[in-house]
Amino acid sequence: MTLRNERVRKALMREISDILLKEIKDPNIAGIVSITDVEVSHDNSYAKVFYSVMADENGRNRTEKAISALTPKIRYEIGKRIRLRHTPELRFVFDESLERGLRITKLIDKISKGEL
Repeated sequence: MTLRNERVRKALMREISDILLKEIKDPNIAGIVSITDVEVSHDNSYAKVFYSVMADENGRNRTEKAISALTPKIRYEIGKRIRLRHTPELRFVFDESLERGLRITKLIDKISKGEL
């Protein structure tokens, strides 16, 4: 990854987090949405945005649909905030790594307590 791609990646993470926190007021977004990572293509034309949300299964599904519907608005806001020749196409992907880590931690705690 080039230095430019890394700067774009960090700027996208920062700005998408800010947009979701301050600009987007959608009641279907359940809980707090955290941007965990962004992968940009070599030419910065595409960005895969990984996010997590602290909510139950129903809240997570509602949030996924809301974010999918709001993607054009988020991309428009990115275009206003970051000076790029072309604003990247955004694709939001739910990041299960935090949930998986939490489940593993709970299992380790149970094992250490002798509950398993």
